[in-house]
Amino acid sequence: YEALIACYLTDDVAKGPALSASEIAPLLGERGALGCENARVASMDTLAAIAEHHPKLVKVNPLIENRIWLNCHATKDRIKNAARRAWFVARGYDAEDAEGDTPLDPPSKMFAVPLLPLLSHEDDTIARAASASMASALGMHPGESAKKNIVKLCNTFISSFPAPEEDEQPKSSPAAASSPFPVQPLPAAATKKKPVKKKVPFDTGLPKKTKTKKTSHVTGSMAKITGAPTIKKTKATKKLLAKSLGAPKKERTLDNDLLMSQFKAPSSSTEKKKVPAEEDSEGKVAVRLGVLRAISSLKEPSANVTLDLPLLKILLGFLMAFGLGDGNESVRNASRNAARDIVAAYGSSDDAIAFFLPQFEMVLNTGRITDVTMLDPLPTEKVPKTIAASDCRKEGVVVSLGSIALHLKNDVDEDKIDGIIDMLLNALKTPSEDVQSSVALCLSKLMKKGRTQKRIETLLNDLMDECINGSSLASIRGAAYGISAAVKGSGIASLKKYEVVKRLEEACTSGTPNSKEGSLFCIELLSSRLGILFEPYVIVLLPALLKAFSDSNDYVRTAADRTVGLIMGNLSGHGVKLVMPAVLNAFAEPEWRTKQASIHMLGSMSHCAPKQLAKCLPQVVPKLTEAFSDTHPKVKNSAEEALEEICKVIKNPEISSISPTLLRALTDASGTLQALEALISTEFVHAIDAPSLSIIIPVVHRGLRDRAATTKRYAALISGNICTMVNDPRDFVPYLPILLPDLKSTLLDPIPDVRSISAKSLGSLTRGLGEATFPDLRSWLVDTLRSEGGSSVERSGAAQGLVELLVAGGAQLTENVMINEILPLKSHPKPGTREGVLWVLTFLPSVLGQAYSSLIDESLPALLSGLADDSETVRDVALRAGRVLVRSHGKAHKDKILPSLEEGLSHEDYRIRVASLTLLGDLLGMLGGTKVGKANTDTQDDIRQAERAQAQIALALGNVVRKRVLSSLYLARSDTAAVVRQSAVQVWKSVVSVTPRTLREILSELVDQIVTALASGDPERTQVAGRCLGDIVQKLGDQVLPSIIPVLRDNLYRGDEYTRQGVCVGLAEVIDCSSKEQIAKFLDIIVKVVQDALCDEDEQVRAMAASCFQNLYNLVGNRVLDEMVPALLVEMEGDDNETKVRALNGMTGILSVKSRELLPYIVPRLLKTPLTISHVEALGTISGATGGTIHMHFSSIIPTLILELASFSEISDDADEEEEKEREEAVRLCLRAVCQNVDTTGVNWLISEISSKCTHDKESVRKEACWSLQAVVEERKKVADFYEQVPVIIRELLHRLNDDSKVVLKANNKALGALTSCVPAEELVTHIQFIRNLIASMVSDARYRKGGVGDGDFFLPGFNMPKGLEPLLPVYQRGILYGDASVRETAAAGLGELITITANKYLAGPFLIKLTGPLLRIVGDRNPSAVKIAIVQTLGLILTKGGPVLRAFVPQFQTTFVKALSDPSRQVRVEAIKALALLMPLSTRVDPLIKELVATSSGKGSNATTVETAGMVAIQTAALEALAVVLKHGGKKAKVAESIPSSLAAGRELLVTHEDDGVRESAAKVIGFACELLGTDEANNVLEEFVLEKSSNLSSCSLETKHGIACICRRVFSRSVGQEIDRTIYSSVSSTILTLMKDDKTMVKEAACVAIGAVLGSSTEVESTLSLVEKNMVACMDTKEELAVQQAIANGLCITARLQPGLFRTQEGLVLINSALKMAMSGAQRVQFSYNDFLWIALDVQNGESGLEEYLGLAHFDSAKKMQAIYSKVLVKIKGVNVDEL
Repeated sequence: YEALIACYLTDDVAKGPALSASEIAPLLGERGALGCENARVASMDTLAAIAEHHPKLVKVNPLIENRIWLNCHATKDRIKNAARRAWFVARGYDAEDAEGDTPLDPPSKMFAVPLLPLLSHEDDTIARAASASMASALGMHPGESAKKNIVKLCNTFISSFPAPEEDEQPKSSPAAASSPFPVQPLPAAATKKKPVKKKVPFDTGLPKKTKTKKTSHVTGSMAKITGAPTIKKTKATKKLLAKSLGAPKKERTLDNDLLMSQFKAPSSSTEKKKVPAEEDSEGKVAVRLGVLRAISSLKEPSANVTLDLPLLKILLGFLMAFGLGDGNESVRNASRNAARDIVAAYGSSDDAIAFFLPQFEMVLNTGRITDVTMLDPLPTEKVPKTIAASDCRKEGVVVSLGSIALHLKNDVDEDKIDGIIDMLLNALKTPSEDVQSSVALCLSKLMKKGRTQKRIETLLNDLMDECINGSSLASIRGAAYGISAAVKGSGIASLKKYEVVKRLEEACTSGTPNSKEGSLFCIELLSSRLGILFEPYVIVLLPALLKAFSDSNDYVRTAADRTVGLIMGNLSGHGVKLVMPAVLNAFAEPEWRTKQASIHMLGSMSHCAPKQLAKCLPQVVPKLTEAFSDTHPKVKNSAEEALEEICKVIKNPEISSISPTLLRALTDASGTLQALEALISTEFVHAIDAPSLSIIIPVVHRGLRDRAATTKRYAALISGNICTMVNDPRDFVPYLPILLPDLKSTLLDPIPDVRSISAKSLGSLTRGLGEATFPDLRSWLVDTLRSEGGSSVERSGAAQGLVELLVAGGAQLTENVMINEILPLKSHPKPGTREGVLWVLTFLPSVLGQAYSSLIDESLPALLSGLADDSETVRDVALRAGRVLVRSHGKAHKDKILPSLEEGLSHEDYRIRVASLTLLGDLLGMLGGTKVGKANTDTQDDIRQAERAQAQIALALGNVVRKRVLSSLYLARSDTAAVVRQSAVQVWKSVVSVTPRTLREILSELVDQIVTALASGDPERTQVAGRCLGDIVQKLGDQVLPSIIPVLRDNLYRGDEYTRQGVCVGLAEVIDCSSKEQIAKFLDIIVKVVQDALCDEDEQVRAMAASCFQNLYNLVGNRVLDEMVPALLVEMEGDDNETKVRALNGMTGILSVKSRELLPYIVPRLLKTPLTISHVEALGTISGATGGTIHMHFSSIIPTLILELASFSEISDDADEEEEKEREEAVRLCLRAVCQNVDTTGVNWLISEISSKCTHDKESVRKEACWSLQAVVEERKKVADFYEQVPVIIRELLHRLNDDSKVVLKANNKALGALTSCVPAEELVTHIQFIRNLIASMVSDARYRKGGVGDGDFFLPGFNMPKGLEPLLPVYQRGILYGDASVRETAAAGLGELITITANKYLAGPFLIKLTGPLLRIVGDRNPSAVKIAIVQTLGLILTKGGPVLRAFVPQFQTTFVKALSDPSRQVRVEAIKALALLMPLSTRVDPLIKELVATSSGKGSNATTVETAGMVAIQTAALEALAVVLKHGGKKAKVAESIPSSLAAGRELLVTHEDDGVRESAAKVIGFACELLGTDEANNVLEEFVLEKSSNLSSCSLETKHGIACICRRVFSRSVGQEIDRTIYSSVSSTILTLMKDDKTMVKEAACVAIGAVLGSSTEVESTLSLVEKNMVACMDTKEELAVQQAIANGLCITARLQPGLFRTQEGLVLINSALKMAMSGAQRVQFSYNDFLWIALDVQNGESGLEEYLGLAHFDSAKKMQAIYSKVLVKIKGVNVDEL
């Protein structure tokens, strides 16, 4: 632009020449202001510059103004803004004033002349700009100027209007004859019908102007409105041309008047001959259309044109006379629309309505303009006068009439509005689609005028009926237009309100062909007119449309195709999403017609808008391609047709030219290669559009899946390039899900070329579309790289793809991803992942080029590690990658590559060293122009080649770097790995010709590197350096020793610990590689160096010095010992601590080599008593170096140390306490060191020696022995090699639990604690039975020694101290929780035994809680009975010992014991009952327990499994016994009123009815305790119920009843409530019991004998009662009675003695006690035991002999003698009798 402007401007405007018209002309012509967009903008900017510098030139040239004014009204903003700036500059304003919406100044009044030719310009944008600028100028120049210019417009139209053929005038009235327009048409001869070509793609099927007969359908309607007489309809005489380019050929007709006139002379000169019609042309049509476009622009608000009535008359008269009667259909349509718009815009005034309404009516009636004054300024010669023109006027005026109706008033002109609407509806039957369309547009605007809304339902019904059942195509089509207009004007809700869609759907699916076609017309027009509002109904109508596609009628299918095409063209993106699934579902149907219909609809999607088309084609074309494999031929044909439809909308000319080839490839797979070749060979000039993509992608997709490599290669190549040729890359994105999987597959193809092209394609796609389009691609490539299931080929392809992807993202992305994601995977544990990383490094250097230089430092370690990998595949790939790097960047970046390779030579992994050597050889070979040989070749050629290479390397690297590299290379020749040495030798030989010479050249650098390696601290590097040093000594001999040994010595004294270690290694190698004679020369120096190294403070230095000492000893012999050992011993005895430490270190180093020879000499000297600190420290240190041999001296070391420790407790008061503490601490540390350092074979020696001191007489020795065992356990914890000796340790420590010394007990306790903490509990559990037996044996022996009989109270001293039990607790807990059945039983029982022998005060609360938890946790497990018994017994002991401390565990205890009541084992149940008795003092809530026990006793609380296992009787018995215990010990705590009565009720239920005697006895026990709690009244009631009521008829009572009566009497009367029983009841009960004592059933008799004792004991009148029952009781105390009866009487007497304590020491009870004495001495053994218990109670033995003396004072001599004997022998030995159980 600047250059163009500069061409038109001069430096000095005043002096420069003026621009000529010819110079300005290019700016105003077709290449300037009338050209393309850029040309127009440039011309406007240039004209602005010219106007600024030459203002006069612009003013004198009106054409410049015209062109600027024209472009000010352009549609493009760039052009408009540039033109506005030029206009303002030309008018003298600033260019900035053009910004915004600043109004323009009007142009000159001569604006019209230059604009008129531009109205018909071939460039539509210029023609439209001319129309707009014309209208805008007319608005700025109103009045007469506007009139003149409008007349010019009309004249321009008329001048291009073809002169019509003159028709003979029909005979008519004079008035009609004087008019220039025909009044009545004459009949015309029939003409041949010209075939009409269908309009594509929009064809209504209506014939256009093919009928010879035309009638107006609105005349009658207008007559109704105006009241004018109806003109009679006549036939037209002739049909004229209806289209734009000439009239059809007419048949000749015979006219008599014309024939006769040929024979007549002309009447006058004014007679006119018949002139043929002037031919029309495209240029004339364009002029007329341009004028009409300008007239239409007058209505635009921006034009601001004011048309008064005279101008309206001229315009409308012109339009009706010429425009509406034009022979060209396009002109007529434009005229009709212009007239409609002008009337709508300017016909609202009353004057206009009053004038035009009659004119429109007249035209409708006559087809001509009756008011000739409307055309006054215009010529009338060319006014069409044919019948066809009249008919066209009538059709056009109808539309104008509809427009003027918009201005009618609703309330005043309702009738007129209704009439106009009726007339418009009738006009819909006109066989012209343009007329129907214009009428529909008017109708839609009138739907809310007048009474139309009230008539809308009727109108729609009539139109629907006509649309579905119409007789002609025109009426059906017109009705469809009417329906669409009515719905559009009434609102979208009318569709649902009047069921329009439903009726259309029904007609489309089940009607006649005509109704189907009509409904499809209606759907089409509704979609066209409503647009996006109709989309929701498309889904409803879609099945009907699909069905219409498969209709048997051609017209229906055509209509369906056209309808769907229009619908698709109007669909929005959302609409496409709604429609597409339904269509695709139809495609999947098995019915071929449905599938064919869906294909038709898919093909119709080619009519979609470009944006929607691009979205749907990726789904459409693959489905169409899939249809080619269908078995039905019509489906295939339909698919081909659909694809052809899509090809028709292809805009790319290159694709259009090869579309047949592409279609053939889609239909036939064999044509894929040909299609791909065609695509590759095509040179694309234009962008590829969405339809083109839809055809190309399936071909590429098929090519990518082909087996042939060429096909896949071509397809991959096209895939990568196609995104660069599309106009909008987003069009390509929907196809990525199709292509990307195939590209991924070809990326992993076995053929390298295919992989390479696929990778480049992915890179091209990423570059064109952005990586964000492929969110998962990079992760997939990385996963493929890392996949272990894939092959090396697949990882190679993935690496290529990843490299191309990264490079496409830029160097920064590549660097970030490589450093942060890829390279960290080099050390991944999976070899496949490591291989993938190396594949990336293989391809990246060549693709990235010089930009890879920034990644060389980061990638080299990965390459080196890959070359050293364990996997052979990884090593191969790494070698390839490394060589690629060296080949591509070796020379240019040797300064970056070489340091990494040198560093790799000293890497700890030998494979990396090999790899570094390999790459170093390649690099040196490339620099030196040689290759590394694979064999040992020492020919002259090789030597010469090595000489040349050495020179070139020195030139390339420099002398310093060359020496450094060769030194590193020579150092690698001594590597620990053979393969490294071999590779180093090969590389060395390829670049070095003479080794000794080169060694001398690099010796200084080599020695420096050796020393550095020796001082590195890396053992392997140190070893390599030592070997290299030895190799140099072997090769150079005496030449290097004088220089090497001083260097080593100096580094030993000056260097750090790593340097000193290296010196030792190097010195060892020097000694090893030297001869004895060579070493002898330097022996003094070497011995001193070795000795100093042995005394070093660093342990590693000493260890390496020991190795050096070994080599020196092997070479020189004992001379080394003779010179070192005495000196070290002397230093050890010195006073300087540092000197002693160093000497000790040296001695230790020597002992580590020669311990067996030196220990017998050193140990006795160190064990001299009293032991000094230095000696014991030395002994401890020496033990670390002699762990394998020192145990042979334990017989002297261990006793000495223990006795020395024991001596510290006997220190006199005058001794230095601080010094002794230090010495004691040193001895203890020494002993720990010995325990720690001794070898496994010496552990049993160690424990044996310590154990021998555990039984020493002195307590201090025993204490230190226990501590020593503790030290052994603690120091050997990690090694855990003393487990075999654990029983010995346990035995010694447990025996010390009974030691008399508290000091020993404390030490023993700590030792036990150390044992249980250092040895796993699972290991100690295996010895739990051994522990239990030991403790039991110890307790038994202790009791015996203290004079007990083995069962007295005894507390083991070791447990009766603070935390005495804690050491053993983990063992028992482990056994209880995790042991097997036997271990659990042992652990539980053993724990109970420990509690028994421990006093309460040492069983603290937390300790008991620790015990309780594990027991409660496992007691509910499925353990054997023995385990449960032991656990429950132990819990009982814990309850006894713990008391209130365990109150928090009461619920758990209670649950556990109650559950145990249902155990199958009787002993478990018994122990649970006992435990419940112990629990009751702690329990605060007994009501739930009572409730549960009551339920269990009645059989309701036990589950089926428990009952089946243990038995209901056993469970009931246990529950009742437990209930009795609870009532006895905790019944008074019951808070719920129903608790005790429910217990009583449970006992009553089972007392006399249950068949088991045990249940009855237990029930009686419950009743007894319940009565005691409830009181005397309840006891009386019970006795009345169970005794008195049944005693009257005892003979008839059952055995169970009798037994129950006896049991309840015993239990009630044995309680305290028995003495409060009503005496009457008491007497009756006594009689009943006496009766039962005589029963023949032993069980009843036995129960009665016990009960009689309770009755006697509860008597308030003992003497009388005794006299009543004595005889019977004595009678039962007979040896002839059953033993059970004898025992029962004894038990009854025990109850009596308990209730009446002094009765049997009186005269009244003498008979019974004498009888009992007799039974105690003569009955069976168990009977004797029972009577012994009675005598023990009766004589009150527990309180002394007073009871005996009372008896002796009453008894006879014989009885007294017997009583004395049994008292002294038996009774005094009885410890007690459980009176409460009686």
